[in-house]
Amino acid sequence: MRLSLLIPTLALLSACNAQPDTSFLLIGSYASAEEEGIKVYKFNQETADCEYVSGMSGISNPSFLYPSHDGHFVYAVGEDVAPDTPTANALSFDKSNGTLSLINSQLNPGDAPCNIIVSPDGQWAYTSNYFGGNIDEYRIEKDGSLGPARSIAFEGSSIDTIRQTHPYLHAVNFTPDHRFLLANDLGTDQIHIFPADGPLDTGQQFDLQILPGVGPRHLCFSPSGNYAYLLGEISGDIVTIGYDIEGPSAFRMTQVTKADTLNAGGSADIHVSPDGRFVYASHRLVGDGISIFKIHQADGSISKVGYQNTGIHPRNFMITPNGKFLLVACRDSNVVEIYERDMKTGLLKDTGKKLEMSKPVCLQLID
Repeated sequence: MRLSLLIPTLALLSACNAQPDTSFLLIGSYASAEEEGIKVYKFNQETADCEYVSGMSGISNPSFLYPSHDGHFVYAVGEDVAPDTPTANALSFDKSNGTLSLINSQLNPGDAPCNIIVSPDGQWAYTSNYFGGNIDEYRIEKDGSLGPARSIAFEGSSIDTIRQTHPYLHAVNFTPDHRFLLANDLGTDQIHIFPADGPLDTGQQFDLQILPGVGPRHLCFSPSGNYAYLLGEISGDIVTIGYDIEGPSAFRMTQVTKADTLNAGGSADIHVSPDGRFVYASHRLVGDGISIFKIHQADGSISKVGYQNTGIHPRNFMITPNGKFLLVACRDSNVVEIYERDMKTGLLKDTGKKLEMSKPVCLQLID
């Protein structure tokens, strides 16, 4: 066979044999323990096609999920507030059939655990407790189970006499170099910072003071790790934070940008696109949708390029690793909407594809 004929033939065979870029999509929700509060779908990152695989009941209000780094375990909060009801839960995930099973549950000594995360070394899990005003630390055992909680409490308040009367912890993040744990405190307008080298040492804690009335909620880093973008739930501002471990101050605020121009006081989630060119923030209560900002690479500053209206109460959203799609969990519309991203402009286009389920609030992918 001539080479000119062989090359197209090999290319065709390769295309036919290529496997779809399919991941497992896990969705957490507000649901009773009797309901299927966590659902698992197959999700194709190239086409945004979804197929229901399985569901899991047994956890009350599994509103936030976090997979282990190898995808074999999933950690879920039980976001309850009555005494002795909030939980942190360890689940095993079977990639062969896409099913979850409970390993163990631990009481969470803090009301309304709304966020959970696993340390980069896979040895610790942390919950952020909104009404409890604290974070809880759990050792992860070799079988993936959670040990008993150790609680770390905070003190203080800020200027909002209704929403900032005491600490309200909303999320925990790790710096990309794994040096620090950051705990976002909506109630005190602070980020509580700990060295991340084992059990948290409160003696080494220091705080980054954010502007009064911002209400720190969620935070994400640029792919370079040089900048973090903090979303204020109350003010609707995005606070750009420079991060430089070698500099005179590891964390420094460099810009404050209004994202919620309607002042609804319900900003929710924030993410940077995988290519590091755009940052997205969701907003609730009035004019529900997602604001879109371009990141200027020279200094990490941002400027607004657009706004995408969504369903009601877009609490959590995610961008696929290939950057093609943005999925948003619209809690009060009972739907997960799927948008296509324009890689050049950052703008979003509704694909018309959606997943209907009761009160979805958290989206995670497992490859």
